[in-house]
Amino acid sequence: MPQPKDHLARQGLLEKIARMVPGFKGYLEREDRRDSDKLQRDWLADRLQRSKRSIDDTINRLTAAGHLDLLPGCEKLRVRLDTLISRIRGAMRGYSGFFDLVKVDKAMLDRVYEHDVKVMDEVEAAAETIERLPPDPALLRESLDKALGQLEAVEKEFQFRADILRGLE
Repeated sequence: MPQPKDHLARQGLLEKIARMVPGFKGYLEREDRRDSDKLQRDWLADRLQRSKRSIDDTINRLTAAGHLDLLPGCEKLRVRLDTLISRIRGAMRGYSGFFDLVKVDKAMLDRVYEHDVKVMDEVEAAAETIERLPPDPALLRESLDKALGQLEAVEKEFQFRADILRGLE
């Protein structure tokens, strides 16, 4: 017949710690939320990164056709996109650890996640606009302006996210 001592020996190290240290299980759940937050931000950045291929294709097409006047607009879009991708990848994590200066409580983190759904929708819309840049140079300028406007909106929403995490919203 198995003894309680035998069951304890079979438990994983984290389970043992969670049973022995008050609050440790909650800490692990918060760490899981930090990891989830990182995964979500990585998704945003990766989605934008994939759309960059379309800008490269557009630049190559314009160069081959001799429409060099539209290249600065494409380069501006690429720089804005790179800046936003870097900002998203380097953003403050959604839940602070024991020793971080800014403490993020569960209610605040829930607000951040709710806001992140909006940001995800905006990122998807911006990426789709970039991926559908028209081959016709006459229509391209308008699409570049639209994409830049969408990236600006994502930047503002991402700044609002940071403000929520700092308690400044």
